[in-house]
Amino acid sequence: MDGKDEVRDFLVTRRERLTPEAVGLPRWGAHRRVKGLRREEVALIAGVSVDYYTRLERGNLGGVSESVLTALAEALRLDEAESAHLFDLARAATGSSRTRRRPSGQVRPPVQWLLDRMADSPAYVRNARTDLLAANALGRALYAPVFAMPRPNLARFVFLDPAAPELFPDWDEVSAQAAALLRTLAGQYPHDKAMHDLVGELAARSERFSTLWAAHNVRQHRTGTKRVHHPIVGAMTLTYESLALSADEGLTLNAYAAEPGGPDAEALNLLIQWTTTAATSESTGAGR
Repeated sequence: MDGKDEVRDFLVTRRERLTPEAVGLPRWGAHRRVKGLRREEVALIAGVSVDYYTRLERGNLGGVSESVLTALAEALRLDEAESAHLFDLARAATGSSRTRRRPSGQVRPPVQWLLDRMADSPAYVRNARTDLLAANALGRALYAPVFAMPRPNLARFVFLDPAAPELFPDWDEVSAQAAALLRTLAGQYPHDKAMHDLVGELAARSERFSTLWAAHNVRQHRTGTKRVHHPIVGAMTLTYESLALSADEGLTLNAYAAEPGGPDAEALNLLIQWTTTAATSESTGAGR
């Protein structure tokens, strides 16, 4: 992942998706030879010279001020995730001391204790490479096919495991979100070799990932819903919340819940009962 290429491709793809009408500019000429906005039009909206914007689009973000980056984000109609990604790319280009440290690779015991206390909510902790580092019993049960991997990793599971479309009925949407999240995380940790290796592996082995990666889409993974088809209790639509562990670089706790009183809550309760029974049986068998 070359830094200048990352910047160039991100800015080009953002520029190409806009039309003059979308940004309040007149459309001159019936036949435009470029897709989306011209560089001159972006420069005009951002309040910079065409030469300066051209330099930026060639990947030269080193030393660019925050005010220029903000103007560029507004000109390209970037959302929150895209704006944050642009600033991450700029920090990487300047070698800023604010570039994030290497993501943590392990979970502290108190975090595991917290997970275990969340007995009625499937929960796990992932790092910035989407490795699943810890979970409670219900989280392992919900994502059993993922935890069956020698080294559980969400991105590898989604793009490389044939069981992924079965676990995630909305696999097209889930895979697009997974690629966008990984693109965001790669921007946050541009010097992490393990991240580079993961992206390279997925690009080499998954055509779907290669296509999504080339789109340069990014997203903030904070809250939402996910449909899961569990082999024991069937289909569930669960809400999730993603909470950054501020004391642990790059670690995020994801917890799931079902709307009370509905069929999804019933299915989740069945999973809780199944998990409890399985744990009791294992404990009883181990004590013989």
